[in-house]
Amino acid sequence: MTSVRLRLLVLALAPLVLLMPLLLLIGMTRWTGDYDKLLIANVQSDLRIAEQYLARLMAGTGDELTGVAESVEFARVLNGEFPRADFFDSRRSDMELDFFYYLPADQARAAAERWPVIATGLAGRPDTRIDIFPAGELAALPGNLAARARIGLIDTEAAVPTARTVEDRGMVVHSAAPVTLPGHEGVLVGGILLNSNLDFIDAINALVYLNPVTGGERQGTATLFLDDVRVSTNVRLFSDERALGTRVSAAVRGAVLDEGRTWLARAFVVNDWYISGYLPLTDSFGERVGMLYVGFLEAPFNAAKRAAYLWMMAAFAAVLALSVPVFLWLAKGIFAPLERMTQTMRRVGAGDLSARNGSVGSRDEIGQVAGHLDGLLDQVQDRDRRLRAWAEELEARVDQRTSELREANAKLEETFRQLVMSEKLASIGEITAGVAHEINNPMAVIQGNMDVMRMELGPEAARVRTEMDLIDRQVMRMEAIVGKLLTFARPSEFSDCGEAVDLRPVVEDSLLLVEHAVSRGAVSVETVFGPAPPVRIDAGEMQQVVINLVLNAVQAMGGEGRLVLTLEAQARDGAGGAVLRFRDTGPGIPEDSLDTIFNPFFTTRHGEGTGLGLSISQSLIQRAGGLITVRNPSGGGAEFTIWLPAADLPV
Repeated sequence: MTSVRLRLLVLALAPLVLLMPLLLLIGMTRWTGDYDKLLIANVQSDLRIAEQYLARLMAGTGDELTGVAESVEFARVLNGEFPRADFFDSRRSDMELDFFYYLPADQARAAAERWPVIATGLAGRPDTRIDIFPAGELAALPGNLAARARIGLIDTEAAVPTARTVEDRGMVVHSAAPVTLPGHEGVLVGGILLNSNLDFIDAINALVYLNPVTGGERQGTATLFLDDVRVSTNVRLFSDERALGTRVSAAVRGAVLDEGRTWLARAFVVNDWYISGYLPLTDSFGERVGMLYVGFLEAPFNAAKRAAYLWMMAAFAAVLALSVPVFLWLAKGIFAPLERMTQTMRRVGAGDLSARNGSVGSRDEIGQVAGHLDGLLDQVQDRDRRLRAWAEELEARVDQRTSELREANAKLEETFRQLVMSEKLASIGEITAGVAHEINNPMAVIQGNMDVMRMELGPEAARVRTEMDLIDRQVMRMEAIVGKLLTFARPSEFSDCGEAVDLRPVVEDSLLLVEHAVSRGAVSVETVFGPAPPVRIDAGEMQQVVINLVLNAVQAMGGEGRLVLTLEAQARDGAGGAVLRFRDTGPGIPEDSLDTIFNPFFTTRHGEGTGLGLSISQSLIQRAGGLITVRNPSGGGAEFTIWLPAADLPV
């Protein structure tokens, strides 16, 4: 067996050892050439982006200048409505210009002889170009531009020799826009000095070399040349000093400035080799006055090539080194089914009962064992599934029984509360009936004696008529109170719930009865009547409840506010019915009184009421099979809700 493995290994590795080095050499040679072309294409794309950014800067400057020239605000400035100096300073800062001024037509004609840009603007067309300003012209402009433009020259290796020691001219984005306002014809002129304009060159560098996928930066540089001098660059002379004042190599100068060609090749930049792109720049006179450059260090890519070569050789060695154990491992194919069964049992032990061996590609004894194991695992999974189903069913039954017990317990608690309240009301009713009976007797005596006194006094009774009338009124008040007490104590003796009542006319009649109380203040009553079925309740009792709730609302609002009565159909616990709501804009019910407001003798107006109105109303509604509740809505005020079951009307 060992000799067969060895022969197979030699046969497999022989083509690798003989042919792979030759294929690697051919492939790396071809790859290196394509890699160099890709670098040139890359720098060409970078140069195009930088050129587009410069063109966009020039177009944007011209558009902004044209917008100002055509603006109403500028017209008002020329008409003297606003200070001219403040306007020009503000707009120059907003447009990030280094100079910004207005030339009337006569001055513009003189300037047009020096600058084609101004001549184009005077002709009625906006124009933006790159121009070279002499030092004297820069000194005449505000902002100390001459000092900013001045750059000392630095001796640079491979550059064309020169006797100059300083560059004091300025490369300017020069823009002019026509002003056609009647009486103010002229040209609006603005510009950006590019010398030492590090923001401009850094913006180009960030735009070109910022990786849009990773957000990282490539090691690239960008430069603006005035003639062959770097006037704005991020090329470093030292670690923290930019190479301003250094000059381009003679080879690049000849190709770009003298011949007008675009340079796309490697070039020596200051102190190292770069994959470079140089684009000639022309001014408004059509002359080549500078260059736009982008490039990136060649060293990292040379290092990448070397690393690729080393990686290929290492990969070749690794392939040779790995081939031996790989082929030895392939010889162990007989153990693959056993390893698969081991992995399957490990997954089952971890809780994955769906793990199976599947087809092991063998029909021998090992394949039969793997199939039998899958069958056993199917049985185990089926039993586990059934056990889980039983457990879920048992848990569902327990949850259902618990819910039923919880619901029964809630009903029991509610029944207990109602029983306690019934016992309280029964006790209070017995006491109230006794008190009413005892009060009726002395009241009858008082009323009888008053009648005797009137008979005995005759005409003399007129002198004390006021006092006697007062006694009569108080007796009548006591009789009314006794009547309420008797109604509360034995409501079944004073009413009949055998009739079907339409609530709408009952409510309307009740509002007529309390109109005098409502009209005394500034209370508005609104009714919203929807379709509602008739209910079974005594009409007089229902009227008593409505009047009581309306008067309570009027008193709670202090005679000023709004009361809304809403009637509509509403089912409750599967039974049809009607609901009547009373909502006022008063202060609402204190939160600690919401649970006791229907208790007998409960009142918030101490010394004025008996405290029986709401309790009697609750008794009347409950006796009719209905429900009365109260709450404080989120919008303020209080809301009483009466629900009554629908009456069974005869067919």
